[in-house]
Amino acid sequence: MSDSLSLLEDLKARGLVAQMTSEEQLVEHLNEPRTLYCGFDPTADSLHIGSLVPLITLKRFQGAGHKPLALVGGATGLIGDPSFKSQERKLNTPDVVAAWVDKLRAQVSRFIAFDAGSKSAEVVNNLDWVGQLSTLDFLRDVGKHFSINNMINKESVKQRIDREGEGISFTEFTYMLLQSYDFAELYKHKQCTLQIGGSDQWGNITGGIDLARRMHGAQAFGLTLPLVTKSDGTKFGKTESGTIWLDAQKTSPYAFYQFWLNTADTDVYKFLAYFTFLSVERIAAIEEEDRVAQGRPQAQSVLAEEVTRLVHGEEGLAAARRITQALFAGDTSELSEEDFEQLKQDGLPSVDLVKVARDATLMTVLVEAGLAASGKQIKDALGRQAVTINGDAVTAEQSVNLDLAFPAAKSLFGRFFLLKMGKKKYLLLDSK
Repeated sequence: MSDSLSLLEDLKARGLVAQMTSEEQLVEHLNEPRTLYCGFDPTADSLHIGSLVPLITLKRFQGAGHKPLALVGGATGLIGDPSFKSQERKLNTPDVVAAWVDKLRAQVSRFIAFDAGSKSAEVVNNLDWVGQLSTLDFLRDVGKHFSINNMINKESVKQRIDREGEGISFTEFTYMLLQSYDFAELYKHKQCTLQIGGSDQWGNITGGIDLARRMHGAQAFGLTLPLVTKSDGTKFGKTESGTIWLDAQKTSPYAFYQFWLNTADTDVYKFLAYFTFLSVERIAAIEEEDRVAQGRPQAQSVLAEEVTRLVHGEEGLAAARRITQALFAGDTSELSEEDFEQLKQDGLPSVDLVKVARDATLMTVLVEAGLAASGKQIKDALGRQAVTINGDAVTAEQSVNLDLAFPAAKSLFGRFFLLKMGKKKYLLLDSK
């Protein structure tokens, strides 16, 4: 079996192919090393886990001998992709988009290798060529190749046109032309012949294939990946606390690890196929082992470890595992100050002690933090010595005097107090 066939067959076996153009020709085309690209628009200062599938797919192609280009949309990010969006995007200022481009460039660089000889990855910015294009040149050289009739029949555009009271602006309507021009330019200057992207990008990708052919006589191809969905119908990548980001300053490695650890049994094996480099055979073996064992599945911990290592490295994974084990065992002696910083960021309910009124009691602090619905529940827990601060049971006297409850001498790293109520409820308090 050739490398290209094994790569495409592996993608299919993982459920990672939504659509592709000219499959037989693409298989033959990939018998030789090729250049492919995927675009990432700067709609925020970080990518979120919805971008992981295309990022990992670029890495899979590079592993099979091809050269990946990660395009960061400094130009398209100023316009906004209307694909399957219910309403017009808010336009961000050029300086904001430029700052986001720099951050995304650094993020995508963690997933693909830049020292791999002829298949070394590159990060490109479409503002470099779109920014040099005059309006008249754009209309004459690019716009003339597009039929309005065909554009309005693209499903992503049609939905917006048909939605009463919404519609689509000319700005967003032209997005397809800009993305198509990217493909034509990358073919011309980088010999790029394949574009990959989410299935919502099919119309934009086929537009680019057609434009590259019309402008440069190119033979180009497209492959789309399925948008990740959860079996319960809720949106993938969202939690009660918000979006799961790839930036450790926005989603800590611990919270990131916990997200994957809490994957539903009905989704976990699919996600192992999507988000890890474990073989399809190994994933099937894990599923069979879990079925036979009939206990707590191992798949979630495997998934959490593999994806956290990929995004945050060995150090990030080690911290996530260390914090998880410490909270499970109720022993925080091995945690570092940086570990507590992660918990404060998004790992546990947190309270800044310096902002708490000095006449407050421990009971009011805990009720306001949501650890219990009423003071009575907390009073009962205190009576059972089921409330501890840094491992010591809270006394009645401490419960009504915050200075006694949180003495500076007993703080961890001169600032932190970890309160535990019962077996599973935690509250982190910071006196800094």
